[in-house]
Amino acid sequence: MRTTAKTAKRPVPAAVKRSQRARSLRLATLLLPSMVLLFLFYYIPLYGLSISFQDYSLYLGITRSPFAGFKYYIQFLTDPVFWNVLKNTLTISFWDIAAGFTAPILFAILVTEMGSRRYKVTVQTISYLPNFLSWIIVSMIFNQVLSPYDSGLLNQVLGVFGLGPYTYLTVPAYFKPIVVIADIWKNVGWNAILYFATMAGIDQSLYEAAFIDGAGRIKQIWHITLPGMAPIISLQFLLKISNIFNVGFDRIFLMSNAAIGSTGDVLSTYIYRVGLTQSQFSLTTAIGLVQSLIGFTILIVANRISKRVTGMGLY
Repeated sequence: MRTTAKTAKRPVPAAVKRSQRARSLRLATLLLPSMVLLFLFYYIPLYGLSISFQDYSLYLGITRSPFAGFKYYIQFLTDPVFWNVLKNTLTISFWDIAAGFTAPILFAILVTEMGSRRYKVTVQTISYLPNFLSWIIVSMIFNQVLSPYDSGLLNQVLGVFGLGPYTYLTVPAYFKPIVVIADIWKNVGWNAILYFATMAGIDQSLYEAAFIDGAGRIKQIWHITLPGMAPIISLQFLLKISNIFNVGFDRIFLMSNAAIGSTGDVLSTYIYRVGLTQSQFSLTTAIGLVQSLIGFTILIVANRISKRVTGMGLY
């Protein structure tokens, strides 16, 4: 008759326990500065959101300012200037997603398809450089290129063909395309780094098998490259769409001028103008809170849709 004996669980040696505790303590020590900074600069300031429900005064402070309820929420929702600002923000954000989000994907695919490795490295290196320029320098470059005078580079080129000069920077209809193009030029190479890394990890035998089956480069990109990039594309899209109300203060503020009027006014510049220059802190805090809540809601909904459709999401 065959018998089975229960083996007692081996006790963990004291030396191993001490080693595990020491490792956990080291990890906790490494994480402590980050947790302290996160608490100080991200959680404690949340208390300041209460001024959106107050007639806030710098002299009275948060604790003594009178309660105002939803006064400032109603105020900005009934302000026609705010809705024009929101329209400008969403328009620029839409083109940032439609053009600025897809440009790095197309750029990474085109560079990868180049035959010469030397050309690939050269193009990649050159494309990274604008990312290290501040928006002040980028705005100056675009001002020089699009200058309405004969000194402008684009007008000089057009002058060779007897055209121009044209005033691009003072026409309201041109402002939004210009800021979108400027953002693409500045960030396309840097944003493509993740896609370069993803394509480098795709199994090359898939391309060889597709080539043997008669698939051309376009079909290989469509059926192998893009599906292989799908997870990172989905992740980047979710992060992009969650910032739909944030089109960047620097580029809008630096590239706008008095001639384009309200066309160059977006949420970030509106909050700066009303909140800091006019000292309407309660109003702009209310706008910022609603903006954050809507962005958070969009992220949650988009993540659920992405998981249901593609099976991939942020969490």
